[in-house]
Amino acid sequence: MKSRSESLIRLKKFQVDEKRRQVTQIEMMVADFERMASELDQQIEIEHTKTGISDVAHFAYSTFAKAALTRRDNLLASAHDMKGKLEAAQDDLAEALEDLKKVELLDQREHQREKDEQAKVEQSEYDEVARMRYRRQ
Repeated sequence: MKSRSESLIRLKKFQVDEKRRQVTQIEMMVADFERMASELDQQIEIEHTKTGISDVAHFAYSTFAKAALTRRDNLLASAHDMKGKLEAAQDDLAEALEDLKKVELLDQREHQREKDEQAKVEQSEYDEVARMRYRRQ
């Protein structure tokens, strides 16, 4: 029984670790998307300063700035989508942690039950020794 519960605990811990890795990976992706979008914002501002034109509708607006705006918008949309996935991954992690706690509690109860049984057997042996001594006297 012990090896079975220990195997189950190991499995649950592995699942929790895997969920944590997924959450961390998604967080890193979101941070990278937002960082790249910020860098593009800076490049767009530099281009506006160079050309002196910041109106996107202007006929002489920089092609580079247009492309950078589009890329930035795509990155921000991807970051937004990844935030939704991050919430789902965090929920999965919380659920996996709850499952692990349940299994650990069940294992702890089983160990306590075994200890109680052992203590009960020992106590009955002590009682028997005490009865034997009492009869001799």
